[in-house]
Amino acid sequence: MNPGLRSYLHFLELEKNASPNTVDSYRRDLERFLSYLGDAGIGSPAGADEETVSRFVRLLGELGLSPRSVSRNLTALKMFYRFLVAEKETETDPTRNLDAPRLGKTLPDVLNPGEIEAIITQPDVSEPLGLRDRAVLETLYATGIRVTELTSLKKQNVFADEQFVRVMGKGSKERIVPIGRSALEWIARYSGEVRPRLIAHGARTGALFLNARGRQLSRMGVWSIVRSYTEKSGIGKAVHPHTFRHSFATHLLEGGADLRSVQEMLGHVSISTTQIYTHIDREYLREVHRTYHPRA
Repeated sequence: MNPGLRSYLHFLELEKNASPNTVDSYRRDLERFLSYLGDAGIGSPAGADEETVSRFVRLLGELGLSPRSVSRNLTALKMFYRFLVAEKETETDPTRNLDAPRLGKTLPDVLNPGEIEAIITQPDVSEPLGLRDRAVLETLYATGIRVTELTSLKKQNVFADEQFVRVMGKGSKERIVPIGRSALEWIARYSGEVRPRLIAHGARTGALFLNARGRQLSRMGVWSIVRSYTEKSGIGKAVHPHTFRHSFATHLLEGGADLRSVQEMLGHVSISTTQIYTHIDREYLREVHRTYHPRA
C-alpha cells in the first residue's frame, strides 16, 4: 500500500474515529486512483496535477459510475490531498479547484442489483422463449456487452470451462470477456433444450441467440425482451439493453474493481488519450469479474 494512503487511513481510524465501513470505502476509492496514476506512469500522488485528477473523475463517469459515487470519489480525493499537504507530503493540492462533474443526461439509469434480479427473473423458463430470454438477460448483465455484440455472439465462442466469451466489438476488434456461472448455466440450458428446436425452423446460423423463426435474434428483438420484462417487473426506470452495460460497469467499480479491468471488459479502446493501458492477463480478468460481479 502507498505510504501516504496508509498514513491517511490510520489518521481516519485513530484521529477521526471513522467507522470501519467508511475507512474501507475511502481505501477502495483511493486505491483505484493510485492504480490509475500508476497506469499513467505517475509514481506518487504528489506527481498528479489538476488535469490528471480531472481526467480520472471524468473516466469514472464514462465507465458508468453513478453521479453520487463520482462525487464520493472526488470528496475522498480532496480530503486525501488536504491531509498530504498538511503532512508536507506534497506542496500542491490538484483537487482544490475541482467540482463534481455534471454527467450527461443521455446516460441511461443504472439499476441496482435488486432491480437487475427483478427483471432477470421475470421470464417463464418453462416456456422455450422464456428460457431463451432468461439466458439473454443473464448474458447482458454478466458480460456488459453491447446489444450488437450479443446478437452476433456465436455458439462456439462461449467457453464454459474457461468462463469466457469471445466477442466481436466495434471496428471488428475481438476481445475476451469473463462470464459468470449463473449466465453460463442458463446458456447451457437454452443451448441444450431450446436452440435446437428453434434452428430446425430456420436457416443454418452460428448465432447463439435465435428468434422464433430460427434466425439470428435482432437488435430490436433484444430491446423488446428487455422492455417487456422491465414492464412486468414494475420498475419505472427507462431501461434498455445498454442499461445492463452501465449497471455491469457500475457494480464492478462500486465493488472495488480497478479501472483497467473494467475498461478491458467493456472493450473501450481509448477512454483517455493520455492513459496507457497494458495487456491484462485473462486469469486476472476472470478473478476480478468473479470477485466483484454480483452474479458471478
